Amino acid sequence: MVNVDTARPHQPGTAAATKRSRIALIGTGGRSEMYIRAILGQHADVAELVALSDANTGRVEYYQRLMQELGAEGPADSFEPGSLTEYIRANAIDRVIVTTPDYTHAYYIVEALEAGADVVVEKPLTIDAEGCRRITSAVAATGRNVVVTFNYRYSPRNSALKQVIQDGVIGKVTSIDFSWVLDTVHGADYFRRWHRDKQNSGGLLIHKASHHFDLVNWWIDDVPERVYASGGLRFYGAKNAAERGLGARPDRGTTEGSTPETRDPFALDLREDERLRGLYYDNEKFDGYRRDQDVFTDGITIEDNLALTVDYDGGATLSYSLNAHSPWEGYRVAVNGTEGRAELEVVERAAVVHSTDKKTVVDPSATPVEEDDAVRRNGERLVVQRHWEPAYEVPIVNGEGGHGGGDNLLLSDLFNGPGEDPLGRPSGYLDGVRSVAVGIAGNASLETELPVRISELGLGVELRRGRA
Repeated sequence: MVNVDTARPHQPGTAAATKRSRIALIGTGGRSEMYIRAILGQHADVAELVALSDANTGRVEYYQRLMQELGAEGPADSFEPGSLTEYIRANAIDRVIVTTPDYTHAYYIVEALEAGADVVVEKPLTIDAEGCRRITSAVAATGRNVVVTFNYRYSPRNSALKQVIQDGVIGKVTSIDFSWVLDTVHGADYFRRWHRDKQNSGGLLIHKASHHFDLVNWWIDDVPERVYASGGLRFYGAKNAAERGLGARPDRGTTEGSTPETRDPFALDLREDERLRGLYYDNEKFDGYRRDQDVFTDGITIEDNLALTVDYDGGATLSYSLNAHSPWEGYRVAVNGTEGRAELEVVERAAVVHSTDKKTVVDPSATPVEEDDAVRRNGERLVVQRHWEPAYEVPIVNGEGGHGGGDNLLLSDLFNGPGEDPLGRPSGYLDGVRSVAVGIAGNASLETELPVRISELGLGVELRRGRA
């Protein structure tokens, strides 16, 4: 049996011993709230949210109000995104948290580093090879720190699988089979938002799958070497809608006269959720951004079905697939080794039922949901079987909060500094490069229809461990 320590408690500092880190946050979309609540809550002893920045002033004001509700002494500063360097230097900012759209990550990371601040950035690190080169060059020149927040590493089920592999229970890893399915709520959501344009997000191979590729890199402690990809836009988009005879559709989900009973199951009405309305719908007047575009319109340039073969430096091969229009959400991963096999199955939403499902619960891994499904049940199971032995189940102990308590562990490492962790969950910018390298190579392979060697991408850094 494998014993996994998945709970490392927050250890608050003292006023005499701990200087609070001065933090500026740039990008006040949905992902920023986790950090704002953490700074004003459990980690207020070690962190101070000095300023917020976003091109949309309405979203800044939304979070200013939230900060007051959370007990902030007063409003945070605000500044224009174009004034990041000036603000960092004038206000002694220690760290910048970047939660802007993916295509801007490299720009703000480099600017913050050169201005004298460390950086915390939401995945993905960046969306292309040029962004990787700029970031690696800035890290080398400044000596400052970049952390990519891979919260999936901290999820107890993923940590449990890491422990099994790391302990050598299944021997040397020879291959991994990894299948991830996004349902018609969560998966569809990437086709409603800015992510639908590959120039903004790098497509799902970058924006979403960088999480998954990081898990594999971390699970087997290896680096990707060669990628072959296949896939396309086969379900969403105007062409596919026309082929299936879906007919005329409103260009957005928030329309007059729309009700839950009559609404198309792929439509998202922002007025039904107080947070989505306050954060996006009420602030469209500032920048025209629509969070609820129809998933069957023109202008979608990302894929909804993807398959990859990835060869690793240590000899293992990954077979990976992603589907973004599944009737259920979750993933299955099987790791084969010289001494056995480990299988992890996770069901995060057993079914999407239009008449009862709350569409505003977009990500069921972050906000768990329950469905009345007699066949497929929400849950997780890790099974290990060594050669010549019967299978056994490894217990998974979840904590409080999103991703089975993993978000709280990540935030503790982020704000208090990582403590001893035999699983190596804290991640740096090289982990970010290694994860997006697979997606960047995958996108190149989709274009050329040929395998792509990561060493030929010119990422600005050697990914193999132990090499300069």
